[in-house]
Amino acid sequence: MVRDYSQFLPNTAENPRTKPASRLGALGWRPGLAQQIAVEDMATTPPVRVMAVHRNGLQVMGDDIETLIPTGPDATVGDWLLFDRDVPSKSRVLRRLSLFKRRAPGTARKVQLIAANIDTAFLVSSCNHDFNTARLERYVALSFEAGAVPVIVLTKTDLCADVARYLAAARAISDRVQVIALNARGDQPAEALADWCKHGQTVAFLGSSGVGKSTLVNGLFHADRAATQAIREDDSKGRHTTTRRELHITPGGCAVLDTPGMRELQLTDARDGIDDVFADIADLATRCKFNDCQHQSEPGCAVLAAVEAGEIDPARLVRWRKLAAEDRFNSATLAERRAGDRSFGKMVRNVKALHRKLGK
Repeated sequence: MVRDYSQFLPNTAENPRTKPASRLGALGWRPGLAQQIAVEDMATTPPVRVMAVHRNGLQVMGDDIETLIPTGPDATVGDWLLFDRDVPSKSRVLRRLSLFKRRAPGTARKVQLIAANIDTAFLVSSCNHDFNTARLERYVALSFEAGAVPVIVLTKTDLCADVARYLAAARAISDRVQVIALNARGDQPAEALADWCKHGQTVAFLGSSGVGKSTLVNGLFHADRAATQAIREDDSKGRHTTTRRELHITPGGCAVLDTPGMRELQLTDARDGIDDVFADIADLATRCKFNDCQHQSEPGCAVLAAVEAGEIDPARLVRWRKLAAEDRFNSATLAERRAGDRSFGKMVRNVKALHRKLGK
């Protein structure tokens, strides 16, 4: 079933002078994308945005286009495609302005694309048992690496007696990340997040199940767009309410991505993002006596000296080591897989070439 997204788009009928391209603007079309396509090609291969990914294809929307593209393009939610009307499965993916990805769960050693062309990532956590500094650091690193602006959003303030404690812990993660605490219900989300949710912007809500992501989405729409459920009272754990990543368009023309809670978020190819989160430690690491210093017990280690001086929290150093080691391992194993895939592909091509030669 093809979903009707027209209800989420601004009503342009009242303004006869509104250009057709305004719909693309509401979907997030911008100069950085337009520069990748010639003006004369806009008619033959018009741009469309991936609104949702289904098992049987990609749900896309564009200017007077709303359809399901069969499996073919290697795309994710938020991607922009040049729509091939004759062979939709051959539609081309435009270069992404930002990309969220992770190592896929399990042992397959693959990269899983999460979302593309996101401007702002709202990293949602609750002021209760769900709050976890290490998990938020992981999400912030993911956002920095993706090329999006991370904003930490703390929810369920109405149920917390000491919000200041959670605010302080979240702000200590990075001085480059703004932190907002709010009640996800009512008018607070639309008011508190308004600066990031303007026309033409794309925002995503990331976080565990039950932290209030879908409630925040509903708050931006002032309506029930996403299903919600109550959390378990004994451990503040949530239940999955959003089952797939899907873009919605607010009446004001902001693209909003609600995502299922991710139980496993393994970073890969995220070294720069990790260094951005732990900028204080990364800077100290450049001052160590040895270039290959592991910051364990080496003489002349600037990082360990800072820990001893009380300038770096030992627990923060442990979390940095863990993320850095995880990223190195995942990046290496995925690189090995890619190299193996290339070798296998070359072998297949050589075998086919040999068969053609013998056939002659």
